Amino acid sequence: VVASIWCGTVDEYAAASDLLAAAGDEVVAVEVHVSCPNRDDRSRMFAHSATATAEVVAATAGCGRPRWAKLSPKAADLPEIASAAVDAGAEAVVLTNTLLGMVIDIERRAPVLGAGRGGVSGAGMHPVAVRAVYDVHEARPEVPIVGVGGTVTGADVVEFVLAGASAVEVGTATFADPRAPRRILAELEHWCDTHGVARIADLIGEAHG
Repeated sequence: VVASIWCGTVDEYAAASDLLAAAGDEVVAVEVHVSCPNRDDRSRMFAHSATATAEVVAATAGCGRPRWAKLSPKAADLPEIASAAVDAGAEAVVLTNTLLGMVIDIERRAPVLGAGRGGVSGAGMHPVAVRAVYDVHEARPEVPIVGVGGTVTGADVVEFVLAGASAVEVGTATFADPRAPRRILAELEHWCDTHGVARIADLIGEAHG
C-alpha cells in the first residue's frame, strides 16, 4: 500500500504525515501530493514552486517511510521542482498529476464540475506525462520516477520506461475496466518477449540515447 496525502497548508501535511507513522508495515511509502490548491499561497499550487514543494516534503518526514512527491505537469520548471523535492527528502517523484480542464453544460450555459474546473486525465494527457518524465530523467537520471497519465496499453508503459520511469501507475483505465492493470501487464510481457527484453530495468531511459 502506498498512502497518498494532499492538504492545503504545510502544517496539515506535517500532521497527516505524523498520523501515518503509526500505520502498519503494509504501508510501504507515502505519496506526497503537492499538486493541489495551496492555502498558504493562493496564487499557485505547492507544485508550482520549488521552495513550497521543498517545504512540504521536508515537513512530511514524520511518516518514517519513503516519500514520493507527486508533481504538476503545468510547472514550467518541472526538473527544478523535482530536484527541490528530492533534495528535501523525497525518494522518488510521481509524474504527473492531471491537467486543469473544464466541462460546460451547453443547455445551462454554465460549468458543471464541482469547483467549476477539474482535472483532465486519461489517454489524452499521456504525451504530456511522457514529456514530463523525459525532462526530469534527463536532468536527474539517478532519481526514481513513477510515470502516470493515460496508461491504457502495454505500449504506454514501454513509452514511460523508455522516457525514464522506473514504475508506472494505472488510474483512469481502471474506471472503465477494473482488470486493466492485468491486461496491460500481459501486453507489456508480450512486448518484452517479442523484442528480446529480459529485464524491464534495461529499458529505463533508453530513449535518451
